[in-house]
Amino acid sequence: MARQAAAVHFKNMVKKGWVIDDDDDATATAAAKQSLIPMQDRTVIKNNLVQLMCTVPPQIQSQIGEAISLIASHDFPSQWDNLLTDLISKFGDSDMNVVNGVLITANSIFKRFRYVQRSDDLYADILYVLNKIQEPLTRLFLQTAGSLDGNPSIPEVTARLAALRSMCRIFYSLNYQDLPEYFEDHMPEWMGGFAKLLEYANPALVDEDEEMQPGPIDNVQVAVVQNLNLYGNKDEEPFLPFLPQFTTLVWNLLMNVTPYSKHDALATISIRFLSSLIGKLMHRKLFEGEGTLREIFGKIVIPNLMIREIDEERFEDDPQEFILSDMESSDTESRRKCTQELLRAMCRQFEQQTTAICSEHVSQMLGQFAADKSQWKMKDAAIHLMLGISIRAESAQFGVSQETDMNVRPMVKATSIKFVSTFRNQFSKEQFGALMPLLIAHLGSTHVVLHTYAAAAIEKMLTSKVDGPNNTKLPKISGADLKPFLGSLFTGMFSIVDNTQLNENQYVMKCIMRALNVAQDDLLDVVQIVLEKLTTALARVAKNPKDPQFNHYLFESIAVLIRSVCSKDPALTTAFEQFLFPPFQTVLQMEVVEFTPYVFQLLAQILEFRPEGAGLGDAYSSLLPPLLTPTLWERKGNIPALSRLLTAYLSKGAAEIVQQNLLLGILGVFQKLISSKANEQYAFDLLRAIVMYVPQEAFMPRMKDILQILMMRLQQGKTPKFVGLVTHFFALFIGKFGPQMYLDQLNQIQPGLGLMLLMQVWVPRLQAASPARLEAKTQIVGLTKLLCDTPALLVDANSQQIWSQVLACVVKIIISPDSHLNALSVEGNDDDAEIGYDATFSVLHFAIRPVKDPFPDVPDASVMLAQSLSKLCATHPGQLAPLIQQGLQSDVKLGPGLESLCQKVGVSLS
Repeated sequence: MARQAAAVHFKNMVKKGWVIDDDDDATATAAAKQSLIPMQDRTVIKNNLVQLMCTVPPQIQSQIGEAISLIASHDFPSQWDNLLTDLISKFGDSDMNVVNGVLITANSIFKRFRYVQRSDDLYADILYVLNKIQEPLTRLFLQTAGSLDGNPSIPEVTARLAALRSMCRIFYSLNYQDLPEYFEDHMPEWMGGFAKLLEYANPALVDEDEEMQPGPIDNVQVAVVQNLNLYGNKDEEPFLPFLPQFTTLVWNLLMNVTPYSKHDALATISIRFLSSLIGKLMHRKLFEGEGTLREIFGKIVIPNLMIREIDEERFEDDPQEFILSDMESSDTESRRKCTQELLRAMCRQFEQQTTAICSEHVSQMLGQFAADKSQWKMKDAAIHLMLGISIRAESAQFGVSQETDMNVRPMVKATSIKFVSTFRNQFSKEQFGALMPLLIAHLGSTHVVLHTYAAAAIEKMLTSKVDGPNNTKLPKISGADLKPFLGSLFTGMFSIVDNTQLNENQYVMKCIMRALNVAQDDLLDVVQIVLEKLTTALARVAKNPKDPQFNHYLFESIAVLIRSVCSKDPALTTAFEQFLFPPFQTVLQMEVVEFTPYVFQLLAQILEFRPEGAGLGDAYSSLLPPLLTPTLWERKGNIPALSRLLTAYLSKGAAEIVQQNLLLGILGVFQKLISSKANEQYAFDLLRAIVMYVPQEAFMPRMKDILQILMMRLQQGKTPKFVGLVTHFFALFIGKFGPQMYLDQLNQIQPGLGLMLLMQVWVPRLQAASPARLEAKTQIVGLTKLLCDTPALLVDANSQQIWSQVLACVVKIIISPDSHLNALSVEGNDDDAEIGYDATFSVLHFAIRPVKDPFPDVPDASVMLAQSLSKLCATHPGQLAPLIQQGLQSDVKLGPGLESLCQKVGVSLS
């Protein structure tokens, strides 16, 4: 036990002390440095770790292997060039536990070659690994596969199969990006080994009584078929001669898999392999005979679509697991999903034959069900057959039948609802009206899967679209269409939410959120009772948060209510404050860390909707001082929401904040945030809010200190992101207070600093990339004032050159189609948005802060530029034309762009 504990401690020490997170702030970085492993110790660790792993028992070996993987993720290969050599040196060890240990470790290291974007660095690392491991790995693979022919003991053959599985996974990683030349040259050896493993049988390794856990043969065969699937999807020419053999071998595997869960992985990957082949024209000859297609239906499709005993058990006893594997949007593989993909692939190549064969089976199955209602599994399979082949067909031809007892044949009903959900875009409004009462009725089912499927189907139907004018998409179901069903819909959904015997149901809460959003105009009558239900649910889950998706949709639902009601009548924010502050304060007092970011976002949303001139109010005023507590800002997950809330405070109660001497505390928060690369954007959110809302006389005495902090960060960590943020702030500052204030404040720090930043930082940033939307407008306003209200820029040749370059940048922003000057924010779509939980920080979509234009008195910033330039030219006759020409010659589009703008505005620059 002591050695195990020491191994775990060592692994955790490596995890925390090998690399410092660059995004941490200064305090966190200093703390991390305290636990950083010294360089001399690192060298000792790396030189001895592989040997140590090979001399310890398997339980400790796994911890050491994880530690190697953690170090390798940062140091390998550039800073640990002996790692691979040390691992490969153990391939010939007589102890298979050692061999398996190094193979598992190598596999975990090479996994990073999968699922990442191609780059020169990635290919360099892969080539480095290939040059060292491809030959010894091939020798070990052939040797180990050959050793199965003898008569090894059960422990020996089990260990060898485990090693072969690891080698197959390493092969997968090394071949994932491209087929390496070595493996192309040695294709026969590897394919021969794969074929041998697919044919391998050893009754002594098969536990007939085991239904859940796959055996060692199953595991290695899954890994082999994954490699075949990889090659099949890549259409690698050297692999094509082996395809007929492997098609037969995988077919034979599918003929022998049991319906038990232990063979689910083997069945699904094998079906996927066949799907990838059947769906491609180049492999058509392998499957085009009608006899072959009928055999696929009879021996693969039908058996893998049928409800199994384990499915029935999950439906009743573990509905969450059943839903996860069966729901349309789930990522989890299931035999049914893969079989339906196989059917769709067959339809792509053999649509007529597949449809005819499928229709025969559907008719037979429905006939069996009609003759004997206990044969409900036949009806369920028939519906799944239709789901598989009818994706491109109109589903309006299928009628809707009603069953008065919601708990009879629940699995068939769940499948029928899934059919409705899948073809939701095919239903008309009239059919929606007929379907809605049936789906709502199923919300009352005692079967979790059934009422979950009903809620999920309703939610998806509420997001269905129809074509609108100008290639737009409009909601098929409007608030008026939903209104007749609102009462029964909310009653049904909240009966599930209120039932404490049930687990939190994310699909039901998502449906509540969606229904509230669709019914926005009809919520006033029900807002109080819905809010009571939601806050009751909040109080319950706050005691023990379990389902993050449910919790997210719960807070989104509250946000929908706030937005829908308060956007129409800001005076109702008072009612929301009275209703929501008590449960929110409870969450904050209980320190429910999962919920505090949500609470801060909703508090900000309500505050932002408060009527102009209403101030903060007693509740918000009393809450502000605790929000400035440093410990609250230590939690990374709080920072985006807390920054948003402080920004809302500044926008609605800047005078009160100054009066209560709390501005210094907010500036302290700014200083903490600006020290972290991860949080610098939130620091600038606060800084821009201070400039926009706080009286000038209150913060201007602190401006020199603020600018010194910015200059220090600019000097120590000049990243493109920070440069973009700081130049955006400069533009806003100039737009609000004029260019002379900008120059004076910076020149206090260092004479000439303002112009130096303009030339060395600001202009290069705008030359590299033009800003968009609100920042584009802010840049144009600020730089226009700089150009036209700064006499110092016209006094000498150097300053005039800067003037010309700034003009070019401003014109470039104006003529750029990516600037979107007249669209200050990205128009979002509530139905299409990715709404859901995020482990880093979950933004509440329905509480997103509305864009605040800092220059509402400037309707068109490009017009401002043209008019200001015209006035400047009039006061400096003949002086500016050469400067304008000099600035615009850098890009042939700039001159015509400015000329076109002046013509549109009706001004002259002569």
